[in-house]
Amino acid sequence: MTYLLTNARFAGVFIILLLLSGCARNPVLLQSTYQALPPHAEITSVPFYAQTEFQCGPATLAMVLNHQDIETDVEQLIPQVFLPERDGSVQPEMLATVRRYEQLAYPIRGTMDALLGHLAAGDPVVVMQNLSLPIYPMWHYAVAIGYDLPNETLILRSGEVERHTMSFSRFDATWARTERWGFVVAAPGTLPAGITARNALEAISTYEESHGPEATLSSWQAFVERHPGNAMGQFALGNAFYADQQPDQAREAFERATELDEEMGAAWLNLGLLLLQSDAPENAREALTNAAAIAGDWQTRAQQLLDEI
Repeated sequence: MTYLLTNARFAGVFIILLLLSGCARNPVLLQSTYQALPPHAEITSVPFYAQTEFQCGPATLAMVLNHQDIETDVEQLIPQVFLPERDGSVQPEMLATVRRYEQLAYPIRGTMDALLGHLAAGDPVVVMQNLSLPIYPMWHYAVAIGYDLPNETLILRSGEVERHTMSFSRFDATWARTERWGFVVAAPGTLPAGITARNALEAISTYEESHGPEATLSSWQAFVERHPGNAMGQFALGNAFYADQQPDQAREAFERATELDEEMGAAWLNLGLLLLQSDAPENAREALTNAAAIAGDWQTRAQQLLDEI
């Protein structure tokens, strides 16, 4: 995902009424959305923190992290998220702060259908809005907590309003100006329903960069359970198993990765290394030969191991 290099600050709700024209059209929801979702949903367990000027980023994070039973508050989050020179918080700092609290931040698909699906599943969504016009942006974070399908309204923890309602059309107009950016927070080992494979790979991989492969083992297991045919997920699972000193499970994951994608040289190399360690030189030779035949950074190492065999 490409992050918008923007900052967010609180803007009074009256700004919306003044600047958004009455010609906004309701976003077109898929018929399957109306059929699959309950008419009403609201996650009342999300706590509320009023957002003073420039503090909408820390406040929204406090709400969703507390909802995950993480002990923190706005004052603790301000120095981690708020950038004085930007008068607000930028998206990378928001996501990085979630990871510092050992939670995963999963980007959502930028559609109203996806947003409502997460809310129906009980997952509050941090959303970013531009409450003004593109030529004079007024960036703002809020937490979507519910919806009313018959009345086509969204329910948010926003600004100084604990239960702020907006029509689908008015919300989508403000959300679209941020490329419909939003994310949900989840504990390691859980993968919220509706998250795409691509976004899940991004979220778990980034978490792994901060906490190491062992810390992501349960998340990769959840990913592979949801997407068993994803070669990259199997490869990442193999690395996590190996870091957790489970070589047999790692080998199985690498074998599965190469079955799904015969051109994944890194998986062939890792498989060959494990087979060498398990004293299976002939099988290792086959895996390393495949790795050496595929262009990439792994070729040199694969060829060195073949020469040693």
